[in-house]
Amino acid sequence: MMAIMTFLLGLPILLLVLIAIVAFVIHFLPIFIAWNRHVENFWWIFAINFFFGWTLIGWVIALVWALQDRRRYNYV
Repeated sequence: MMAIMTFLLGLPILLLVLIAIVAFVIHFLPIFIAWNRHVENFWWIFAINFFFGWTLIGWVIALVWALQDRRRYNYV
């Protein structure tokens, strides 16, 4: 029983948790970038990434939009 809890698919549970965290960060990278840059269309980028980010096309669209959109605040 302990072997089942320690290993899943031949990988330690800690490694699987680490992979899940990295995948989560990569999946929501466009949202993090849009939030950090204070872009105007943050909620649209959030919606596209949340609903269509699991497809590569939706994720790329959200990422490009987050990088190219204008910032809400102009710093002098």
